[in-house]
Amino acid sequence: MEVHVSIGENHRFELREALLVYRDRQRSFVTRHQVTLHKDGPPTLAAAQPLTDGFVESLVRSLWGGSSAEILPGNVVAKGDRLIVWWTSACHRQMFYQDAEQKATKLNGWVFPQPPLVWRVDDGGLKIRALRENKRPDATTRLTVAPFWNLSDDGRVCTGTMRCPNTASVASIPEWERGFYESAFTHANVGRLTRHREGFEGLWSELRDRRKAFPIEALIQLPQTLAEFVHGDRR
Repeated sequence: MEVHVSIGENHRFELREALLVYRDRQRSFVTRHQVTLHKDGPPTLAAAQPLTDGFVESLVRSLWGGSSAEILPGNVVAKGDRLIVWWTSACHRQMFYQDAEQKATKLNGWVFPQPPLVWRVDDGGLKIRALRENKRPDATTRLTVAPFWNLSDDGRVCTGTMRCPNTASVASIPEWERGFYESAFTHANVGRLTRHREGFEGLWSELRDRRKAFPIEALIQLPQTLAEFVHGDRR
């Protein structure tokens, strides 16, 4: 029985341990087993051992490689191996719209004021929330709904044809922002995105190419804090 794997000329991997996954309809757990190799028979598993944090961390490092240290700029509010959260101050950005009913044609390609935003990249996915104050948020800062199409109620971006970087590094931040704004906003995923009296289209029609600040009073307040957003808690 083959119990090793060769990759190229310099790497030869030998079977040493096995992880067994047990599941029912709602939960799962994993056991770790030492493997004993036999010359004339199949490998056998030793008694189950509990997984430890140290083993899981070492396994992740061996699979994905250690992350190199990065200098964190002031706009980054949280950083993990595969996660990065940052904020952007109020600014003006060009936006593109392309909906099937052509209702947003009048908005396509114009430059709009943007509220301050918080961006979260984790495992290749992007989430966005808005801020009521144009300053770096802290752990207790309460967030608001980002008033954009293509976002679900938890702030997750439906990337569609968006060009997404394959990393969550400091260097990838401009690419994530550029990919978001350069892709077309095509549909609304939630019912209410703004407190503006004329709704979403009324808000952005009013802001077309206007060189003034985004109206913070049009944002919908959430109970979710920045700490909850960073840790993936849905509120």
